[in-house]
Amino acid sequence: MVKTRKLGAFDVSAMGLGCMGMSAFYGTADESEAIRTIHRAIELGCTFLDTAEMYGPHKNEELVGKALEGRRDDVVLATKFGIRPAPTDDERNRRVIDGSPENVRRSVEGSLERLGTDHIDLYYQHRIDPNTPIEETVGALAELVQQGKIRHIGLSEASADTIRKAHAVHPITAVQSEYSLWSRDIESEVLPTLRELGIGLVAYSPIGRGFLAGRFTDPSELDEGDFRRSNPRFTGENLERNQRLAAKIREIAEEKGITSGQLALAWVLAQGDDIVPIPGTKRVSYLEENWGATEVQLSDEDLQRIEAELPEVAGERYDRSGMATLNH
Repeated sequence: MVKTRKLGAFDVSAMGLGCMGMSAFYGTADESEAIRTIHRAIELGCTFLDTAEMYGPHKNEELVGKALEGRRDDVVLATKFGIRPAPTDDERNRRVIDGSPENVRRSVEGSLERLGTDHIDLYYQHRIDPNTPIEETVGALAELVQQGKIRHIGLSEASADTIRKAHAVHPITAVQSEYSLWSRDIESEVLPTLRELGIGLVAYSPIGRGFLAGRFTDPSELDEGDFRRSNPRFTGENLERNQRLAAKIREIAEEKGITSGQLALAWVLAQGDDIVPIPGTKRVSYLEENWGATEVQLSDEDLQRIEAELPEVAGERYDRSGMATLNH
């Protein structure tokens, strides 16, 4: 029987599927394999799929919509708005964060069309717009709930203060943030706030963008278009230090007879029933390996050992411009 967890008012599988890498940021894409991966996830009992307007941009929503033809009712479908490419060619590598009510209304129509659905189950603000009061953004999202275009409201990488302000306007169902064995900054303020307010956490990159699973040991192994090649954690001395962290995860996993990725996912799952990790993959084989983590039970001794023996992570999660968009 598939394990489930509660995100606000609805039940989802204990683990979801992040679809971003099927279309963007992680090198070459293979649409047919991606669709097979989504279909296999549903067969396994995965009922929670995650995408976003900016992945592609737009291509990932189109892919997910195609994969869900005839299967829409089998899943809880989440997507995000609020990051769009800069409008001029010379700024094509820059992005605009836009939480204005006008953009909320414009974005949802595009997402509904690309996804081939009349409603989005969970609609996140992808990054908080410092130039638009969160109350205005959530107010516009609340109108979409009333219209039936979205069922639930989410935020992504929001600060505890912003979460409180948003929740006062309309109940927030889930907050999506990076959370893993080497990304634990939300534990100090954000996670306690979510638990106080009864909001679920959706944990993205729960296996450290594949690194903690041992799927690569050096960024030179990745495709030219893979953004991880320039990620601070995978360069210079940071890489050397983080390789030691990955080696310790591998050591503990091998002793338990599981893979490194399964250990990393099982750790996230063990942090609370209000947390749903969404490991991303574009291959059936990795999906099946990840799904095996739902059967792994870590003992108190396992968790204490991990806490005591894992080296500290080296490097920021994103480059300077990416870090500037977090925790607003």
